[in-house]
Amino acid sequence: MSKGILSILKYVFFLLFGIFLLWLVFRKVNLQEVLFQFKHANYWWILFSFVFAALAHLARAIRWNILIRSLGYRTRTSTTFYAVMIGYFVNLAVPRLGEISRCGALSQKDKLPVNALFGSVVAERVFDTLVLLLLIFLVVISQLELLGEFLEKNIFTPLYLQFEDNLNWIVFAFFAFLFVIILGILLFRLFLPRFRNKSFYIRINEFVAGFMNGVKTIQRLKNKGSFFFWTFIIWLMYTLMSYVVFFALKETAHLSFIDAITIMVIGSLGMVAPVPGGIGAYHFFVSLILFELYGIQKATAASWATLMHASQSILMIILGVFSYLMLILQRKQDQNEKHRTHPFQNH
Repeated sequence: MSKGILSILKYVFFLLFGIFLLWLVFRKVNLQEVLFQFKHANYWWILFSFVFAALAHLARAIRWNILIRSLGYRTRTSTTFYAVMIGYFVNLAVPRLGEISRCGALSQKDKLPVNALFGSVVAERVFDTLVLLLLIFLVVISQLELLGEFLEKNIFTPLYLQFEDNLNWIVFAFFAFLFVIILGILLFRLFLPRFRNKSFYIRINEFVAGFMNGVKTIQRLKNKGSFFFWTFIIWLMYTLMSYVVFFALKETAHLSFIDAITIMVIGSLGMVAPVPGGIGAYHFFVSLILFELYGIQKATAASWATLMHASQSILMIILGVFSYLMLILQRKQDQNEKHRTHPFQNH
């Protein structure tokens, strides 16, 4: 099977999986209630969230510039912003392709090497992953009481009952799993020389090398303080973006800033899922937390998740198209300036 067909099948699979998650969110929800929420939502708060979203994207562009300059290249913040928005726009349709697209857009505009730009994006993703893990830890600590009740009700108690009823099978499964792991390690060591030339082994090595190189890129930064500051601004704007949308619905208006951090973190997990635009995954995770953790009715939880996801997707489409047009205009302006500076270059 060719790589192209395999990529298409993977895309279709994850798209259908996202639609399945979306169906899970709405299958036991009264759609009339959801439409009622949409009708009576205060869309001024959603428009206000666009301000924080745009600031987050601008901060990301500024931070990316810091990484690019650490590599010895220079580009304008406006150009970097346009490239970032093109990346987000592409990611709505094809996950992970946005990172390549934004590097390609910036490379084409300012004639920068794509591999260097992609390395800086890897560094960004590495650092953002670490920040997200830290935020998850802080969310767990700050919401320990609520999370404790949620985990006890939905995970620990059911697991304990299952464990008590199926003790023999669990012990057998544990030792079987242990045996498979040990056997796998032994076989891997035995056939390691043969694996070295296999594509999957090479990809794993490349991923690990890229991850480590990304960490080292951040370590080599001269302007670490500015990089950390803009990282803080990015995540603060993401949180404010969620917080103000709470006020769009009466049933969520009582939620706090700390709650917004929780929703933002959980929503980020949904957006990084390999489904186009985070559709389904974002709705599933966010509505589950709103319902289980904060006692928001299912219809309201589904409505809030849909309003948040749809509004930000619309903003990304608008800014993505605008950025694409602006890069075309900038390239034409650069060509005109080059022609005026060197009128006889092509003669």
